[in-house]
Amino acid sequence: MLVGSRIRKLRKEKGLSQRELGALINVTKVSISCYEHETRTPDLDTFEALVNALDTTPDYLLGRDKLIVSEDGEEYKQFLSKEDIDIINEIRKNPNLIKFLRKDPKRGVEYIVKKID
Repeated sequence: MLVGSRIRKLRKEKGLSQRELGALINVTKVSISCYEHETRTPDLDTFEALVNALDTTPDYLLGRDKLIVSEDGEEYKQFLSKEDIDIINEIRKNPNLIKFLRKDPKRGVEYIVKKID
């Protein structure tokens, strides 16, 4: 389950301590720690408060993926997590890498894997 790791990630991105996030949503630091370690699940009201305090969506915290639409406007059923979208956005920052991967994606990935192994 991704809820705990995503709560922790967003909290840190916002520069909040567990105590500060707890104060924002009216729970203790211990509760935030338990949510992040997934030893406790927030009730619905607390979950909603987390969503609002972390400026995110319930779908993101629950690990639900986003529907991606192709560039030509045709919808397809490929879902990507926010983390996958972040990877794609980083790759897009390098036009040479995009060109390399578009030419032969399978071979391009195999080449990269060889280089990092």
